[in-house]
Amino acid sequence: MSNTQRVSVELKNGKFRLVEGQKTDDLNPKSLMLYAAAECAGLTIMGILRKDEITPKRFEITVEGTLDTPTLAAESRYRSFAVHYNFECKSISNQNCVSCAIREAQEGKCGVVAMLKMIAPVSHEIAIVSSETVNV
Repeated sequence: MSNTQRVSVELKNGKFRLVEGQKTDDLNPKSLMLYAAAECAGLTIMGILRKDEITPKRFEITVEGTLDTPTLAAESRYRSFAVHYNFECKSISNQNCVSCAIREAQEGKCGVVAMLKMIAPVSHEIAIVSSETVNV
């Protein structure tokens, strides 16, 4: 049996904040690693998108880490990571740029995600929606 730690951040007023009213003071050191990866990925992606003048309507990143022990302990180590990107953009035409920016961050531009890859395998999932009205 394993234990999964999870941290979610969302973009609010240009900064990434923990969701559900959490504070970084509430996180244990292992969860802080996940938080650092989520914030680094988000800032990296936003830096790439800024060049294309793309601003999200909503952007949330969840990073999960599965520990090798059934309960959190000092000796627990991560055996895998998963990063979930949920992005809402204003137009369908922005979806490709957003997808490319996320892939760039995931594949090496985000240094913290790159460091996680040195610890354990890192998978990712991308969900991008557009709020643009489509005339049929």
